[in-house]
Amino acid sequence: MRNKTGIIILTALITVLCIYFLSFTFVSRGIQKDATAYATDASGKVDFSKKQAYLDSLWNKPVYDLGFTSYTYKEVTEKELNLGLDLQGGMHVTLEVSPVEILKAMSGNSTDPAFLQAIQQANQLQKTSQESYVDLFYQAYQQAAPNGRLSRIFSTAANKGKISYESTNDQVVNVIKAEVDDAIDRSFEILNTRIDKFGVSNPTIQQLPGTGRIQVELPGIANPERVRKLLTGAAKLEFAEVWQMQELNPYLQRLDEYLISTEPAPIAANTQNRVPVVTDSTTLSAAGDTATSLEQQLAGRTAAGDSTRADSLANLQNQTRGLAKYFVPMMGGLGTNIRDTAAVNELLSRPAVKDMFPSNVRFVWEVKPVGGTTEGEQFIALHAIKKSRDNKVALAGDVIIDARQDYSQTGQPEVIMQMNSVGARKWKNLTANNVGRQIAIVLDDYVYSAPNVQGEIPNGSSSISGNFTIEEAKDLANILKAGKLEAPTRIVEEAVVGPSLGKESITQGLVSMAAGLGMVVIFMVLYYGAGGMIANVALLFNIFFIIGILAQFSAALTLPGIAGIVLTMGMAVDANVLIFERIKEELRLGRPPLQAISFGYDKAYSSILDSNATTFLTGVILYTFGSGGVKGFAVTLMIGIVCSLFTAVFITRLIIEWTARRPDTKGLSMYTVISRNLFKDVTYDFIGFRNKAYILSGVFILAGIIAMATMGLNLGVDFKGGRMYVVNFEQAVSAPEVRSALTDNFGNIAPEVKTYNGDSQLKITTSYLIDDESAEADKKVEDALLTGLAGYKFSTDISSSKVGATMADDIQDSSRTSILLSLVVIFLYILVRFRKWQYSLGAVVALFHDVLAVLSAFALVRLFGVSYEIDQVFIAAMLTVIGYSINDTVVVFDRIREFTGMASTKESLESILNRSIGQTLSRTVMTSFVTLLVVLILFLFGGEVLRGFSFALVIGIILGTYSSIFIAAPVVLDFSKRKVSRQAA
Repeated sequence: MRNKTGIIILTALITVLCIYFLSFTFVSRGIQKDATAYATDASGKVDFSKKQAYLDSLWNKPVYDLGFTSYTYKEVTEKELNLGLDLQGGMHVTLEVSPVEILKAMSGNSTDPAFLQAIQQANQLQKTSQESYVDLFYQAYQQAAPNGRLSRIFSTAANKGKISYESTNDQVVNVIKAEVDDAIDRSFEILNTRIDKFGVSNPTIQQLPGTGRIQVELPGIANPERVRKLLTGAAKLEFAEVWQMQELNPYLQRLDEYLISTEPAPIAANTQNRVPVVTDSTTLSAAGDTATSLEQQLAGRTAAGDSTRADSLANLQNQTRGLAKYFVPMMGGLGTNIRDTAAVNELLSRPAVKDMFPSNVRFVWEVKPVGGTTEGEQFIALHAIKKSRDNKVALAGDVIIDARQDYSQTGQPEVIMQMNSVGARKWKNLTANNVGRQIAIVLDDYVYSAPNVQGEIPNGSSSISGNFTIEEAKDLANILKAGKLEAPTRIVEEAVVGPSLGKESITQGLVSMAAGLGMVVIFMVLYYGAGGMIANVALLFNIFFIIGILAQFSAALTLPGIAGIVLTMGMAVDANVLIFERIKEELRLGRPPLQAISFGYDKAYSSILDSNATTFLTGVILYTFGSGGVKGFAVTLMIGIVCSLFTAVFITRLIIEWTARRPDTKGLSMYTVISRNLFKDVTYDFIGFRNKAYILSGVFILAGIIAMATMGLNLGVDFKGGRMYVVNFEQAVSAPEVRSALTDNFGNIAPEVKTYNGDSQLKITTSYLIDDESAEADKKVEDALLTGLAGYKFSTDISSSKVGATMADDIQDSSRTSILLSLVVIFLYILVRFRKWQYSLGAVVALFHDVLAVLSAFALVRLFGVSYEIDQVFIAAMLTVIGYSINDTVVVFDRIREFTGMASTKESLESILNRSIGQTLSRTVMTSFVTLLVVLILFLFGGEVLRGFSFALVIGIILGTYSSIFIAAPVVLDFSKRKVSRQAA
């Protein structure tokens, strides 16, 4: 083996990196343990607010010192191995920006009959179509008004400059699509800010490309209703006058005296910030100077033309009492260290403090903090804006017609903002009264910019310019457009996992992982002896590397992810079995141990590469089309495959060769009493059995199709839409009784109710109000559930899931696409690697057989009262079956290629196929047996969430092994014979 030193160094390096990244998880868990202990009283009750206060106090403080650098608690949580929602509880939400409201707003709420009919028709079409809503609307409009012109509906003041009365329908549609895309980007930015301010550790928010949807995951959420309001509430954009510092000084002095007399405490800090500067008379300037020291900021503030004397607050810099406890001077006024914002909010909410300021003062935080002079410090500005007697600001954002990023005459990025006639009149008065002063742009009670006004702006057209980057200018334009068009979001998919269900999932996952590992370790030692012990060492390295790499990528470990690790244990043995079986063959030929090892690894390499590559490709497809926990499974599976290759091909070889070279080694043992003569000299006529196999498979699949046609499959919420709840009762309850109690409350639509992890836990699924995806419908269904369960004692820790009709249709479509695409990709891969289409056809026929057979098994067991759901996790199982089954097939094909490539061979193809299957049978059966062991462990201990998943794998592994022997290779023979017959004819 070449480059042994390099392999050792690489292994050591990966090990050190894994330890380094996993250390953050241990540090974070230790801090959380300390916080729990701190917040636990004498009776053992945990005060969660006290615990959170403890964690908040450490948020921006160094807690992990490595000598050469240190990390704050915030940085530690960003690098730790996260737990998925299914393991720690929380909320998963998929939101869709409502294009209907955008269309109505762009049309000026048109009452045109054809327009309204097209809207209604598009709403219906969207439930079963994959086309964009705008395209569906256009198709429906053309049907409702074949000669209609959209420009007559959309040539409104709001679309001035974009749509004219002469615009063609295609031009109008393009403008509408651009507005919808802008609305999605805008909603994403707004939601991102809201979630950032929500106070959730490690939230995830991402746009789903090409869908117009936004996916949000919030771990540890205890109040789902609050989250729903947060995510679906309309954005509120305002323009507000800003109090100047000299105006606030008397009140701040009063506050300073109050603080000194009541709670003296030391603090002093420097900071940095950006501040708007003044340009010309028609421009609002929001360009800030680059971050500088405090002294430079104060100098810049005075030079910018503000009459406020910088030294009026400069003395605060050296104070240790009063205002200095909470505030630091920043350009534009006051600011505070971001870790002290909660204390400032508490201070300003005190009645005594409120009384010190005029009634029209409203304190609002800036949306983004800036870095301080000390590494790791962040400070945020606090603005005082003016409000009227009715608690309103000077101007609402709904007067904006358009906002876009542009370039000034000097080539610098700027934002152009245009208001309607009502807004222009108010804007003229507002800017005239605030020349030389700031006007804050406020969205959702956060200041996004506070530019200075140089002069009166009479026509409602303004530019905001300065030291912007292009991205900053685009972001601000998007924020301003939040006032132009209402783009409400609606929840089309939702899952709430209660903390108790999360803890239960952790227990089930760890038990299944430990049991699976134990079974694999025992089997490998019993079957391969010393070789098995070496494989077990590689397996432990493999698991360690998987978890360490997950931590390096800050990935979340989910329950399907744990299932992926368990499955990887079985699949990791696959490469070792291939190698060991090859070594055993070479030893039987009388080769010396070191030579047998070298030949064994060399000959097994192509099979290992091909089999793992095809499985990896299915993992990529699964990751691309899956979501939530399915993605977690795909990530774990792909990482596991890469780690398995490295540990099996390199680490085991290092250990085996080192063992074989030791002078005290009598011989490298690859046998035990159990395995010495097992599968030796197998001469069964596998190919001769093919017609019977075809009939057997055909009968089984036909029976399954008949069962599917008569009873159907048990489609989960993912595929049919609906709402699902998991309820924990204090004692065992009858599922039929609960179904009866809920039917009346669910509009006489009987829900599906079945036991879930025991008789005291029920899974309730209902289609009641499924076509209504509004928050009001969610609340109505939940209230109906609670009313129906009023006669039972149950925990309020209810896990739930919701999938809207449009989302369910999309999930079905992506699932079908992922399975068909995986078959196409494998066909092409086999074609490239084996250079004959017969091999590709044989592989795909066998895989298609496995897919149909697993579906048939699900339908047939339903006849016996066992019903497993067909959902996204099931699709993950199907793709795993495809990836695993092709492993066996590729190994057989590789041996066939080896034999047919021998120039001296005069064997018939049928004989070669039989010999290839016979010689690889030990590998085929042993890897399937090991993987089947761990999957059975998963089936028994993985819990109800993974029950259908593991059942599909059990059936898939058995049938995949069968199809590799009796379907794939025989199909190659049959179609090769046809080719020969046609050539002879």
